[in-house]
Amino acid sequence: MEKQTVRDFDPQGKRVLVRVDFNVPIEDGKVKDDSRIRAALPTIKYLLENGASVVLMSHLGRPKGKVVESARLRPVAQRLSTLLRMPVPITGDPLGIGTRDAVARLKPGQVLMLENLRFHAAEENNDDEYAKTLASYGQVYVNDAFGTAHRAHASTVGVTKYLPAYAGLLMEREIQALSSLLDDVKHPFATVIGGAKVSGKLAVLKNLMQKVDSILIGGGMANTFLVAQGRTVGKSLLERELVDDARQILEDGEKSGVQILLPTDVVVAKEVTRGAEHKVVPVHKIPNSWSTVDIGPQTTEAFTQALEDAQTIFWNGPLGVFEVPTFGDGTRAMGRYLAARAEAGATVIVGGGDSIAALEELGLTDKMSHISTGGGASLEFLEGRELPGIAVLMDRETAAVA
Repeated sequence: MEKQTVRDFDPQGKRVLVRVDFNVPIEDGKVKDDSRIRAALPTIKYLLENGASVVLMSHLGRPKGKVVESARLRPVAQRLSTLLRMPVPITGDPLGIGTRDAVARLKPGQVLMLENLRFHAAEENNDDEYAKTLASYGQVYVNDAFGTAHRAHASTVGVTKYLPAYAGLLMEREIQALSSLLDDVKHPFATVIGGAKVSGKLAVLKNLMQKVDSILIGGGMANTFLVAQGRTVGKSLLERELVDDARQILEDGEKSGVQILLPTDVVVAKEVTRGAEHKVVPVHKIPNSWSTVDIGPQTTEAFTQALEDAQTIFWNGPLGVFEVPTFGDGTRAMGRYLAARAEAGATVIVGGGDSIAALEELGLTDKMSHISTGGGASLEFLEGRELPGIAVLMDRETAAVA
């Protein structure tokens, strides 16, 4: 069902409560990666330029209901202030005595940020009183935090009991882009899945199996599939309890005509650390005391060849231990190739922190059709699950005018 967005109400003179996902890495008191902040700018600017006052709310990290100094949002507010070229004051406490006064003083065209929502356990518990207080800070609610849409928290679900609830522009783009992979997808449709573990992506693989033409599997999770084929993977990361599930996916692919590609050669290392001894070996010759850390050059070539005719490509997860630069060649090669395919007209959608980090490093994020900010939310969406933070937003057919 299509959701109402910020374009479907008049922001003029309204105080708009906006849930954003500013859960960004902080290093030495500064934002290390501001991509999630920049992704929310269109919604914030739209509201400000159309006469609204804006109250932003987000979480940062996992403080578990306690005030943690390193999880304060001040560095985020400072970065947002620079990007908006206007002051972004931040409250001392989402429920603090001064917060209500600060909100009341807010004028059209001004923005205020609440302190970390998760400094109160009531946020993750979806506590009704907490949600009611948050809702009192606005007249309209906008959710632009797709990355938290899979969580039924006070700021994503609870507040919608008290305010008309709309999707932000980022939320709208995420829903449209990911829905296109499940509904009217252009074929051939291929998915490239990597990352450390099968467990977090098992349901996605099962759901996409009904929609894709090919699945390319790399990263640590490929080890579980290699073992399902009867191979040994040395000291590599392995989810032995999921070998049967991996075997079933391989069998289902064969039955349904879905091409499933696994690595044929890999980079192995004595230790999974920077500077460790490493070499390329065929997958049937992985040494017992070594670990796989990347796909090999033969696999990289086979993967790119398999994607040549694809009209739609979804990529989630690195193809090696990307955080160690030496073991990131396969991931970087995939990033460059997909950027070229996107420029040539293919629809390329990318999700997952490390995949996006690789593209950021290569300066290729703007080449892709869509970069998902969702992480776990993206995967749950592609599993075919209804996300609570989206379900509570007003449907286009039934929305009341705010």
